[in-house]
Amino acid sequence: MPTQDCSTPSPVPGPLAGLKVLELGQLIAGPFAAKTLADFGADIIKIETPGTGDPLRKWRLLKDGISVWWQVQSRNKRSVALDLKQPAAQDIVRRLASESDVLIENFRPGAMEGWGLGPDALLKLNPRLIMLRISGYGQTGPYRDKPGFGVVAEAMGGLRHLTAEPGRVPVRVGVSIGDTLAALHGVIGILLALQERQRSGQGQVIDVALYEAVFNCMESLLPEYSAFGAVRGAAGSALPGIAPSNAYRCKDGGYALIAGNGDSIFKRLMNTIGRDDLCTDPSLADNAGRVAQVEKIDDAIGQWTAERTVGEVLAALDAVAVPAGRIYTVADIAADPHYQARGMLNEVRMDDGSLLAVPGIVPKLSRTPGSHRRNAPQIGQDTDAVLREMGLSPDQIKALKDQGIVAGASQ
Repeated sequence: MPTQDCSTPSPVPGPLAGLKVLELGQLIAGPFAAKTLADFGADIIKIETPGTGDPLRKWRLLKDGISVWWQVQSRNKRSVALDLKQPAAQDIVRRLASESDVLIENFRPGAMEGWGLGPDALLKLNPRLIMLRISGYGQTGPYRDKPGFGVVAEAMGGLRHLTAEPGRVPVRVGVSIGDTLAALHGVIGILLALQERQRSGQGQVIDVALYEAVFNCMESLLPEYSAFGAVRGAAGSALPGIAPSNAYRCKDGGYALIAGNGDSIFKRLMNTIGRDDLCTDPSLADNAGRVAQVEKIDDAIGQWTAERTVGEVLAALDAVAVPAGRIYTVADIAADPHYQARGMLNEVRMDDGSLLAVPGIVPKLSRTPGSHRRNAPQIGQDTDAVLREMGLSPDQIKALKDQGIVAGASQ
């Protein structure tokens, strides 16, 4: 894997260089949105609770007491430790917000207002401020005050109902997909608002609900219900209404994912598996006809794959340009030459000198690509520097620390 030394800044400024972002969120959705902006050059000032910091620091597998996930979620950010329950800390946030382009938060609705940091207050101080607010159910509506995590949003958004084998209990996607979808919708909102601000000079509030971000990706779910009363259900590894597209068991016990649903692709697939009768059957010439006979098609493909290993199946289908692939584990990902060639497997040097593999940056820009400029910070690592940038003297910073309002990395 290529090694990237994060102590050396990228020579090319990112497309968001000069954008100042204040991050008040924690865990996944808000910080993922900020991380995406940070990857492309934005200056992210992350506010954390003194002593404990973002709970994600302690989630899943830890190295030297810190989550390795943290090294991805908070790369390129600066950490300022503030006790937001104290009025003086709230004043610092107001000062930072008055100088920022974007503020990101993912607290429960009403929390920011309770600290005197709601949109009415902050947009009055800085009319150009763009506020991204991510919550389970949004800032309005009868559910706004309910606690909402990604797993609940995924269910409410319609995704969980579809993720199962027919007749079996619905399962969750193995990552926090609801939070990530909300974060990406938030980033889109920020970029739209920045574009509009160039014309109007005004900021605005972006209200992203986790369940709505999931629902937005549910394709034909609602119109099919509206037009036909159809309630789409779980279909396992198949893709209802599109055929053939499924996972087929192979001789070595693995599965090959085969998508032969294009008309010409289907013909090549049938020729390859020795089923010329299906290739030339006029009733299977288009997707509608294939959907009506999907069980017969799946059975034919399944018989063919059962006599071959996954590797043999993929080699045969690659040769005739039929889309197919294997189910990757992370070990497969780490060894894959395409991931490596695309710069998606990077090694960064940690503060203790060890190397850690982290995902590369997406999307890829040809002239102003994103970069990993610095490692994820310690709690309060940048408190002093940020307060100095605000104009505070060393004595003022010390007084704030003595009162427990702020904390540095050593505290």
